[in-house]
Amino acid sequence: MNVYAAALTKARRIDPQTSAFATDVLEGLARQPKQLSPKYFYDVAGSELFEQITVLPEYYPTRTELGILHDHGAEIAAIIPGGAALVEFGAGATTKVRLLLQHCDIRAYVPVDISGDFLNAQAATLRRDFPDLQIDPVTADFTTSFALPDAVKAMPKVGFFPGSTLGNFEPHEACAFLRSARQILGPGALMLVGVDLEKDEHALYAAYNDAAGITARFNLNLLVRINRELGGNFDLSAFKHRAVFNRERHRIEMHLVSRKPQTVRILGKSFAFRTGESIHTENSYKYSIERFTTLAKGSGWTPRASWTDPDGLFSVHALVASA
Repeated sequence: MNVYAAALTKARRIDPQTSAFATDVLEGLARQPKQLSPKYFYDVAGSELFEQITVLPEYYPTRTELGILHDHGAEIAAIIPGGAALVEFGAGATTKVRLLLQHCDIRAYVPVDISGDFLNAQAATLRRDFPDLQIDPVTADFTTSFALPDAVKAMPKVGFFPGSTLGNFEPHEACAFLRSARQILGPGALMLVGVDLEKDEHALYAAYNDAAGITARFNLNLLVRINRELGGNFDLSAFKHRAVFNRERHRIEMHLVSRKPQTVRILGKSFAFRTGESIHTENSYKYSIERFTTLAKGSGWTPRASWTDPDGLFSVHALVASA
């Protein structure tokens, strides 16, 4: 057990997920520059804020991907084996998976997410609308290895990773995730992946700096979570949201920037901030079709098909796991 996790365990009785959260937060804030993992955005409040983001006028990815799934539903259904188990990595709201369920012969649905409460609430809603569908939620960090439910192991597998979440990973992390998904799903499995495409920088900036300030609240909620779960004393008014496009690295970067010199305490550890110093909370890489195809091939997947919207804003890719 990491020394930070051990110290936390002595201080209070906690579950393994909170222990991992504490370890990552303390280690991330000790780095230079400071950094926190975006996977911790998604507690219940964070998940709800993200769903609000997806319907903002500036935020094109969700509606564009939904349009692709709707317009090309018959083509996607044609390559999905009948009676398959659909495994969604990082499952959020059920809007996108409902489109697949309407078009495709899916026998079981396995939503996987680190936020168990939100996951179970979404699963309960889906059960009411699809009473014949077998639904087996798995609360787990989908970026690491996890076991599929025994009930679906003999079924053909289809992975589903929508929403451009792959762009939150560094390229080597994206490769590692795709390799892990291939191991979980098995040889011959199909994987549907949403990938945000390179585009005009003004459109990107607007999508991550919305006029209503919802993205800022989403970013700052990470500090709220640290205060609540780890006993931190972050003053939210002393930090501001910033999102910028890094042209050289093809990515949007999100930061929480300190407005003044200050010291924050978490679990007996102190972290000093200078005015203007930031916590790097998220990257969102943007790909060309060619760069993503190369990444997939290098991760043990064979590209089978891809679809984009008429404006070339977003893409959905069908990959097959190599033997």
